[in-house]
Amino acid sequence: MKIKICGLSRVRDILAVNACKPDYAGFVLAPSRRRVSVDTLCELRGMLENAVSAVGVFADETPENAAALLNRGVIDIAQLHGSEDAQYIARLRKLTDKPIIKAVCGVTPESIENARNMGADMLLLDGARGGSGKSFDWSVIPRLDMPWFLAGGLDESNLADAAKLAPYCLDISGGAETDGVKDPEKIRILIEKARSL
Repeated sequence: MKIKICGLSRVRDILAVNACKPDYAGFVLAPSRRRVSVDTLCELRGMLENAVSAVGVFADETPENAAALLNRGVIDIAQLHGSEDAQYIARLRKLTDKPIIKAVCGVTPESIENARNMGADMLLLDGARGGSGKSFDWSVIPRLDMPWFLAGGLDESNLADAAKLAPYCLDISGGAETDGVKDPEKIRILIEKARSL
């Protein structure tokens, strides 16, 4: 099971991630209190260990802008959190060969099935719009024949239960924060616990 720490925005966040080496580091380029500029993203990515894949979180960004960051190697994966549909993903695929994650917010069996047929490489299942910190009823998640990320309200208290669902990756943001900013000690504890599951 892989681990993603999302919503990184400061140099000290990168240092914490480099020390613990999750599989993925998420950078929010969509409207959010965790949003970073492209310039900040480039600076932080330049400091990120090569072993950690950089994920750019978008919401209704133009395919051309997302593809440019992917093709320049600023990010390794595009995570789509807006109203992107199969047509959008097909367009993005023509512009880049990098992996695509499609987020499903407000999870239902129907919304999962709809997203599964959009042509993304992976899904991300979240309780609400990204970064809300709200969990959802995990019992609605069907068996999926593609890799999927579990997000929404994950923290030290529920990682073990989340792992029982056998997601491809646990995606943690607010659970790794204290007073709204990433906490290096929480990042360390979460990654150690997730690795032990």
